[in-house]
Amino acid sequence: MTSAQALLALAWAGVTMYALLGGADFGGGFWDALAGGPRRGYAQRRLIEHAIGPVWEANHVWLIFVLVLFWTCFPIVFASVASTMYIPLTLVAFGIIARGAAFAFRKASTELWQLRLFGGAFALSSVVTPFFLGTVAGGVASGRVPAGLAKGEIVGSWLNPTSFLGGVLAIATTAYLAAVYLTADARREGEHGLADAFRRRGIVTAVVTGVIVIGGIFVIRRDAPRLYAGLTGQAFPVVILSAVAGIVSLALLAVRRYALARVTAATAVAAVIWGWPVAQYPLLLPPHVTVANAAAQPTVLHATLASVIIGLVLLVPSLVWLFALFQRGRRAEPR
Repeated sequence: MTSAQALLALAWAGVTMYALLGGADFGGGFWDALAGGPRRGYAQRRLIEHAIGPVWEANHVWLIFVLVLFWTCFPIVFASVASTMYIPLTLVAFGIIARGAAFAFRKASTELWQLRLFGGAFALSSVVTPFFLGTVAGGVASGRVPAGLAKGEIVGSWLNPTSFLGGVLAIATTAYLAAVYLTADARREGEHGLADAFRRRGIVTAVVTGVIVIGGIFVIRRDAPRLYAGLTGQAFPVVILSAVAGIVSLALLAVRRYALARVTAATAVAAVIWGWPVAQYPLLLPPHVTVANAAAQPTVLHATLASVIIGLVLLVPSLVWLFALFQRGRRAEPR
């Protein structure tokens, strides 16, 4: 394995971690929006705040990690995507900022109108942000981002069938992950009624996500034939893994095995994420930009790889310890 391949794998592992952890935070905002009125939705929103509160800033470390790696190691890819997709990426940035600010301000608010204002902003940005991230992924995967500064269509690159599918699928998978994760959180806190409520939502969302994926096959076949060929070819085992893991997670939710359902749900979503690069490898920007001709100079790659390995040795144990401590804790009673 070359340094470029190793760094690409690490970058995509960072994308996966952001989707599984940060994505679940966005999904929590989706369920926050559907929790109901102040009284009916109070318990659900408290559980969501408790689940997100200690870790949401740490989860964004993975997004920064991915951006820095692509900027440093694959500059032509970073520049091409950032310049062609600057509209949805700007909306993503605004969404992340608005979501974080609204989440923090809502926790400090005491007036009902303030709670509604910041709660609405938190929920809306939690849906909008993954949608636009999905449109960027769809545009790149369907070959609508050529190499060069703003060489692609500024609007058409992300307003197209594959991008729309990517946006909808991003919302569905984040909502699915959040529902599955919250079942275990609720049971650990002794909230069995909430666990059953999120269990039902997880089952429904899994079915809806499966329908979206099945329908998306026809969209990709028509709109992105090269991607379709890769998904039904070299990436087909990954696609099968995602389907099997999704079915198993449904079964585990049905029998209330919430801890195992978390693992299989994460596996299903991770397989979806990895299906894309496997399907188009060795291309980074179809149809011509490959890993080899997009990589930076070997000296840059070697130095970056060494730095990343050292950084991960320091970072990963800290994050594991953070999540381990948090999973043992109990929710503080509301004052």
